[in-house]
Amino acid sequence: MEFEPVIGLEVHVQLNTESKIFCSCSTRFKAEPNTQTCPVCLGLPGVLPVLNEEALRKAIMAGIALNARIAPYSKFDRKNYFYPDLPKAYQISQFDKPICSGGHIEVRSGEGMKRIGITRAHLEEDAGKSIHSSDPGRRVSYVNFNRTGVPLLEIVSEPEISTSEEAYNYLQKLKMIMKYLDVSDCNMEEGSLRCDVNISLRPRGDVKFGEKVEIKNLNSFKAVRSSIEYEISRQSALLREGERIAQETRLWDADRNVTFSMRSKEEAHDYRYFPEPDLAPVVLDEQYIETIRARIPELPDRKRGRFVEEYRLPEYDA
Repeated sequence: MEFEPVIGLEVHVQLNTESKIFCSCSTRFKAEPNTQTCPVCLGLPGVLPVLNEEALRKAIMAGIALNARIAPYSKFDRKNYFYPDLPKAYQISQFDKPICSGGHIEVRSGEGMKRIGITRAHLEEDAGKSIHSSDPGRRVSYVNFNRTGVPLLEIVSEPEISTSEEAYNYLQKLKMIMKYLDVSDCNMEEGSLRCDVNISLRPRGDVKFGEKVEIKNLNSFKAVRSSIEYEISRQSALLREGERIAQETRLWDADRNVTFSMRSKEEAHDYRYFPEPDLAPVVLDEQYIETIRARIPELPDRKRGRFVEEYRLPEYDA
């Protein structure tokens, strides 16, 4: 190939707390629509969010397992945008002071094992869900707010993934760690783990990044792998013809095995971030972090290595 892909993944992991991140509503899946809501998660006037400590604890546990730095000081911000299923017209997220930063995991690559860096992992609330009528005679959409306010941990990789296979292996490793810690069930069919892909191409050996395309809301590992392979082919063909790659957000059509344009890509300033005035910053002392660290079991990579070394098991059996 005369072009090399540069790939980064943004993975949303739904934390398996009993209640939502800023209110006491249940997070149970498949409840009757709009039965697990309250004035707080519906964003009604005069309400105040309160941080769920269990969501914070699970985020810290995940960050430690991803070899990330746990911030002694983090804060929440308002990310402003309009979706019909986002009742406040902003999302409470973390912008410049996330709870975790600077981690990594090891994944299998064509060259053996490869370290993929993790830029950050931050807490945020989920949006609701729009359901579009399948009746061609009724062009209507319905909104279910049960998922609004469910806690998410967004894990952002460094742009260090080079192939669709590495992306697939990265997701497999991430899922294994999250399930092993019991911070999420990672059930992609139920939306507990969702992935966005950022991909650009550049001439092989070049250090400058090309124009980035984002592929949103991929809900299976197969879709991640297939959409990356399609985008590599699509962008390569355009570059060979001397055309410019548009910086945009695209969606994956699993029936036709193609991506298609959704909208031009937003930048951070488009969201008009500002500090969430109704939530105090999260200030952690080292003892609190170490108490959580002490509760983390032996992680899969370490256990596998110990089985090979202590019991002389082959790698496959371990």
